[in-house]
Amino acid sequence: MQTPTLFALLLLLILVAYGTGFSRALSAARSLGGLRNLASLPSYYGIFAALWCGLPALVLLGAWLIFDDAIIRAMVLNSVADKPETISGQNLLYAQIQNLAAGHMLGEATPRLQEAADHLSQLRSSSNTMQAFMSLILAVGLGAFALLRFSPQLRAREKVEKVLRAILIACACAAIFTTVGILFSVLFESLRFFQSVPITEFLFGLHWSPQMALRADQVGSSGAFGAVPLFTGTLMVSAIAMFVAVPVGLMAAIYLAEYASKRVRALAKPILEILAGVPTVVYGFFAALTVAPFIRDLATSVGLEASSESALAAGLVMGIMIIPFVSSLSDDVINAVPQSLRDGALGLGSTHSETVRKVVIPAALPGIVGGVLLAVSRAIGETMIVVMAAGLAANLTANPLESVTTVTVQIVTLLVGDQEFDSPKTLAAFALGLMLFVTTLVLNFIALHVVKKYREQYD
Repeated sequence: MQTPTLFALLLLLILVAYGTGFSRALSAARSLGGLRNLASLPSYYGIFAALWCGLPALVLLGAWLIFDDAIIRAMVLNSVADKPETISGQNLLYAQIQNLAAGHMLGEATPRLQEAADHLSQLRSSSNTMQAFMSLILAVGLGAFALLRFSPQLRAREKVEKVLRAILIACACAAIFTTVGILFSVLFESLRFFQSVPITEFLFGLHWSPQMALRADQVGSSGAFGAVPLFTGTLMVSAIAMFVAVPVGLMAAIYLAEYASKRVRALAKPILEILAGVPTVVYGFFAALTVAPFIRDLATSVGLEASSESALAAGLVMGIMIIPFVSSLSDDVINAVPQSLRDGALGLGSTHSETVRKVVIPAALPGIVGGVLLAVSRAIGETMIVVMAAGLAANLTANPLESVTTVTVQIVTLLVGDQEFDSPKTLAAFALGLMLFVTTLVLNFIALHVVKKYREQYD
């Protein structure tokens, strides 16, 4: 049985369990003289039965789908007599076995591959059958158990709320554990990288050339992993973007919140927020084909030398892309400032502009800082615009008219294609990711300090 069919059957069983529990509660209420004689509303009895029927079965189905392929893969590879020792070799062998089992294999298959493909098909068929059988039996059995527990005195609402509370806690813990898992995975791989490359060379080195030669006698076989050019390129492009996005976005938010009429606001705000929905690759094309040549021609006309791919072009277009983040969040925060603060300032004789400048903006500053922080994180993590408009050259320069690269661009470059995760070249991507994580953490601490400092004045 296919997984979508099984999922549909489970949903049908859940609906049946809910309807049965609900109808039994209504019947009990009629026999007892009204709903007031039930410990809970009839809908809670239905939800109680549906949770017993569906939740364990769905958890089992989810766990099965998560671990099923890994277990089958290990069993198939263990059945191959002379399987490769390397991870990439095993991945290639298993891909060939999958293609042969699916009937997509080109050319003549060896007896070894054919036997492994037959084993794979058998294991998948057995797994699907066992998955469907156990999930349906569990759903039917626990649904029947919940209906057998039915009684007018059953406090179904309390039990349902306990389950829902546990689900909410599990979702919150999943988010926390995901963050911790990402941190530890990046940290462990970074430690492997720093065993091959000194951390001082990575943090303070001025040359970035991670290409590893295939032979020891080739030039540059050890690679160069000085990340300073990447850090400076990231800071330069992000700073240019912030110089564009923060003033324009904040001024737009102030105008829309404090000065614009309702008609203008209703028209201008959606148009401004359309910029947030434009794909970054479109911004990249705009930067590479329009902005970068314009900047190069403009610089040439005034006697300056500019590259066809420059940090200035990438930063300007990135700033335009980030304007909606700053303006939308700042607009919402400014509108959330209590009207009593405005009325008090106006009553004391302040003009509208003085009220905005000395009352509204300071009161909204914590939210504005949060919006700017989000914009900074968005700028640091942008990749496509930098690839298309700023290039891939790791130049250590303070000239925005030259080509630079950023940390995120190099992470993508290092991980493109089939890579072995045991070489410094590939592990360098995790070290760069760790640096981004630390940078974001520092920005968060700074923002929290600013927010706390100004929020205390308006509590």
